Amino acid sequence: MTKAKGSADKNLSNVVDQLDRNPVNSHHAQQLQQDANDRRNQAAMNHDHPTDLSTPET
Repeated sequence: MTKAKGSADKNLSNVVDQLDRNPVNSHHAQQLQQDANDRRNQAAMNHDHPTDLSTPET
């Protein structure tokens, strides 16, 4: 698998984004984590699963 030149590694940029967020207390940390979980869940629900068109329906 080749890598595009000049672009940052996605995993590394995600780590940097996580390090940029400094929670004030444990409640704020939990809220940040829940926000990330909600976005991940919404992205999974919105993911388009292609249908299998090779088999005709009966």
